[in-house]
Amino acid sequence: MGKPRLAVWKFASCDGCQLSLLDCEDELLAVAGAVEIAYFPEASSDMQPGPYDVSLVEGSITTAHDAERIREIRRQSGAVITIGACATAGGIQALRNFADVEEFTRAVYATPSFISTLDTSTPIADHIRVDFELRGCPINKHQLLETINAFINRRRPNIPAHSVCVECKRRGTVCVTVARGAACLGPVTHAGCGALCPSYDRGCFGCYGPKELANTESLAAWARDKLGVADKDIQRLHHNFNAWSEPFRSEGDRHG
Repeated sequence: MGKPRLAVWKFASCDGCQLSLLDCEDELLAVAGAVEIAYFPEASSDMQPGPYDVSLVEGSITTAHDAERIREIRRQSGAVITIGACATAGGIQALRNFADVEEFTRAVYATPSFISTLDTSTPIADHIRVDFELRGCPINKHQLLETINAFINRRRPNIPAHSVCVECKRRGTVCVTVARGAACLGPVTHAGCGALCPSYDRGCFGCYGPKELANTESLAAWARDKLGVADKDIQRLHHNFNAWSEPFRSEGDRHG
């Protein structure tokens, strides 16, 4: 029996999550020893045909061609794992979902008629069945390695479900909301970044998307009533990297 075959695919994205895999350095050698990397255009020109045991998918669906291609990838793949905010929540480009795409196109492109795009940027799970979603902008490379390891060994990935606040406490970071009244999405955001922004005295921007059972309504009310944050700023905070992911989407809409 041969090694499990791994494929890595790109849709609308910045490539940052694929680069997180390449950034694994020594650990990547272990991955390469455990699987056959059959398709990974970012890293190799040797692109082998399917089927594949595991497919990692980065990026959102933004064109009709994307929608067709992701369905074909699903047919060729034993398991599909979406990686990053674009693939799991539509990404920063999902801000188009709240606006007029034709107006944007006319403003940016000299010949708008040449542009073929959907009105929305949507996560992969809106189009096909997904076996696991790994969140982050970009993803945590250690969480990615754990996820790959889990799937090739046919177990559930051990990815923490707690909030960024737990990471702040573990590293001894002073709470920016309590200490200086800064708006912060840490209490409702999935862990994974190591509380990077709070460690630099900035509020969390929600790069890893909403945690399970995120009470965004309560946190937004606190920001408005106790910290004096304006509604437009609360909306901007939620309509960010994971703007199309519930409950960030609906909380931002409430303050629009």
